[in-house]
Amino acid sequence: MSTLVTGAGAGLVSALLFTVVITGSPLAVMLSYVAPLPVIIAALGWNHRAGLVAAAVGALAIGIALRWAAAPAFALGVALPAWWLAYLGLLGRPTGDGRTEWYPIGRLLLWVAAVAGLVTFAGAVSLGWSYEAYVETMRRAIESVLRAELGAGAEGAAEGAGELPGGLSAVATVDTIVAVMPLAAAASFVPMLVINLWGAAKAVSLSGRLPRPWPPLPLMMLPRQAPFALAIALAGGVMLTGFAGVLAQALTGALAAAFALQGLAAIHRWTMGKAGRPLILGLVYLVVVIFLIWALPVLAVVGVMAAFFGPPEHQITSGTPSVAPDRQNRT
Repeated sequence: MSTLVTGAGAGLVSALLFTVVITGSPLAVMLSYVAPLPVIIAALGWNHRAGLVAAAVGALAIGIALRWAAAPAFALGVALPAWWLAYLGLLGRPTGDGRTEWYPIGRLLLWVAAVAGLVTFAGAVSLGWSYEAYVETMRRAIESVLRAELGAGAEGAAEGAGELPGGLSAVATVDTIVAVMPLAAAASFVPMLVINLWGAAKAVSLSGRLPRPWPPLPLMMLPRQAPFALAIALAGGVMLTGFAGVLAQALTGALAAAFALQGLAAIHRWTMGKAGRPLILGLVYLVVVIFLIWALPVLAVVGVMAAFFGPPEHQITSGTPSVAPDRQNRT
C-alpha cells in the first residue's frame, strides 16, 4: 500500500510538472525540466516498483487531462527513463567480506547517455515516420520560430529566400539547425537527467531512505570501453544517412555530454588538496559559462583522456571489486 500510494502521488506530481510547459512561461519550462524528479525519488526512496506505479499513474493522468497521444510521450520520454536509472542506481550484490557492491556511478552515467540518445531518437521518429517527413516537420518548426523571433527578415525562409542578421542565409541556417538538432537535443538531455538523478539521490539520502551510500560525483569514472562507443557513434553520424544517421548523431551528442561531465569530474578530482583549488574551479566554470559551445568539446576530450588513461572507478572509490554487480535490486 505504501508503494502504491507513494508511486501514485509521485506520478501525479511528475505529470503536473510535465504538463505545465504548455503555458509557455519561462518558469513552466524550468519546472518541466524536473518532471523526472518525483519518479526517481519514489524509486530510490521506496523501491523500483513505486517508480513503475508513478510512470503508469502519470501517463494515465496526462491521457485523461490532456490527450491520449501525450501519454506515451510522458511515459517514454520522462517516467520510464527516470525509473530505469533509479533501478540501476540501486543494483547491488553482496561481496565475500560482507559488504555490498553497488552499481558504479560511471556506468550509470553511461546509461544516462544511452537513455538520452535513444529518447531523442524516439522523439525524432515520432515527428514523422519517414525521414523526409521528420526533416520537413523540423524545418517548418524552426522557420516558424525564426519568423516569430526575427519578423520579416526570416519570412522568405520557406521559399528559399530571406536573410538573417549578419548576412546569414535563412535557408542555410534552417538546414544547419535541422542537421545538428539530434546532437544538441541529446547533449542537453544528459545534464538534465544527471541533475534530476543527483538531486533525487541527495533528497532521499537526507531522509535516510537511500539504501546505498552515494559517492561524490568527482570520483566517478566512465568505463574504458566508453571512448570506443563515442568513436563508433561519431563515425556513424558522419557516414550514415536517414534515421540511422539521426540515431548516431543523438548518441554522439549524448556521449560527448557525458564525457564533458567526466572532464569536469576529473578536474575536481585532480585539484583535490591543491591550495588554489577554489580559484581553478571558479575559472573553469566561468570559462564554461561564457564559452559554452567551445568549452564543452574541450571538456569532452579531457573526459575521454581521463576515462581511457585514468584508474578504474573501483580503485578511486576505496578499492571495491571491479566485477559488475548482478541485476538484482536489493530493495
